[in-house]
Amino acid sequence: MTETLKHLLHPKFLHMTLFGFSAGIPYFLIFSSLSLWLDQVGVEKSAITYFSWAALGYSFKFLWSPLVDRLPIPLLSAKMGQRRSWLLVIQLLVITAICWMGMTDPSQGINALTRMAFAVTLLGFSAATQDILIDAWRIEASNEKDITMLSSVYIVGYRIGMVTSGAGALFLADFFGTSMGNYQYSAWQASYLIMACCMLVGVITTLIIKEPQKQDKLAYQTSDYLAVLGVFVIAVATLIFCYQSTEIFFQTLQSSATSLFNNKALAAVLATGGQLMSALSMAALLAWLVSLAPVVNKNMIKEVYWRPVADLFKRHRKHIWLVIGIISMFKISDIVMGVTANLFYQEMGFTLGEIASVAKSFGLVMTISGGLLGGFLVLRFGIMNIMILGAIVSAGSNLLFMVMAYTGKSLWFLTVMISVDNLAQGLAAAVFVGFLSMLVNRQFTAVQYAMFSSVMTLFPKIIGGYSGGMVEQMGFANFYLMTAVIGLPVVLMLMYAKRRRVFEFDQNPSPKP
Repeated sequence: MTETLKHLLHPKFLHMTLFGFSAGIPYFLIFSSLSLWLDQVGVEKSAITYFSWAALGYSFKFLWSPLVDRLPIPLLSAKMGQRRSWLLVIQLLVITAICWMGMTDPSQGINALTRMAFAVTLLGFSAATQDILIDAWRIEASNEKDITMLSSVYIVGYRIGMVTSGAGALFLADFFGTSMGNYQYSAWQASYLIMACCMLVGVITTLIIKEPQKQDKLAYQTSDYLAVLGVFVIAVATLIFCYQSTEIFFQTLQSSATSLFNNKALAAVLATGGQLMSALSMAALLAWLVSLAPVVNKNMIKEVYWRPVADLFKRHRKHIWLVIGIISMFKISDIVMGVTANLFYQEMGFTLGEIASVAKSFGLVMTISGGLLGGFLVLRFGIMNIMILGAIVSAGSNLLFMVMAYTGKSLWFLTVMISVDNLAQGLAAAVFVGFLSMLVNRQFTAVQYAMFSSVMTLFPKIIGGYSGGMVEQMGFANFYLMTAVIGLPVVLMLMYAKRRRVFEFDQNPSPKP
């Protein structure tokens, strides 16, 4: 215990907490706070949850993580270093996106909603890129002894940031006079602009920290990186074009699937999944063809993209599908449920002030407690045991939402529900971040962690985009039961991995102190 507290006095733990805060600010500005804003405007729930797809940037960030990892920013990289220069530019871009959202009134029709969608997409992209850099800095600043605790304080900061942009934004909007029956755009505008100012915490931290010493020198010319960047831009443009141009075809397919399965939500998931996969396939094909051009350095493509992937499959070749299954399913209950949580509170009749006060007072304390508890429990019982515990409590806490859907509004039960849910999420998130960090080969820090976190969120976020439609079809109670049930497979996978000692760091678990 004394040794752990001694480690916590190192400045990197404070810096990591502040970076966690900076990373947590954008999350609820895309999800819950925006959902309540659009709900007050009168946008349908099924359309509101589509906005959560703007956060898919978190799920595809591995595509541009090699460029962020290696591509220098003219002048800034030479002066500040690779990590710090990119962090500064991206954090300013996050602030710009939040301000753009704040200056857009979604009640002004479809054009305003379109502008909001672009602003949210920019926020999702820039916030995901910030995560790439913060994750890389955290892993490079840690060692095997303190990586779990460093992950824990990151989660503490991250959750404080989420509460700030969730409960804090709601407090501000409520204070400035908006409500379900009295929509005031100026209240939401002021709230979001204040949230943009909160991002200055991350900017100041970036200016204070030192550049990590463990940093490979650039092995290629700037022109090589720019050529690869061009391939990436072409691939993204192809993805967008193919996705939009096939919309009518897949809408027709969705109608047919709805009639066949008599399930609108399932048909929507299948149609959009097919639309997304076809667009991704075309983008990958065109990117491959363009990469054959003489201006593109083939060796660099192999170095920054293929080697990190090959390393992963080589080190985990015996259980690669188990690893992918655990990573992709661990957060599914949390993410799918979280998209509709604030809509549920408002549906139950709670005011913005009530939601914010409970989330701020009890939710914040329990989240911090859960994050720190996760770190200490890993030191005592080993990471795999606490991974199993985290998966169980994360899925099981969703059943409390089902109970409230049946019993109705109750402020004391809301307090209990949010407290338990935040404790479970804090514990699960802290141990999972440590788990992913220990899977990473530090030779490919940014790329491999970005790949892991992308796999972690892709499937849950796609499903989460349809959560509004699922709620409309099955009701809140059955929906929350479903979110608990879909968390069970990962518990079984973790038990199997624990029993077979699949992971190297579980071969010789630390003795109990």
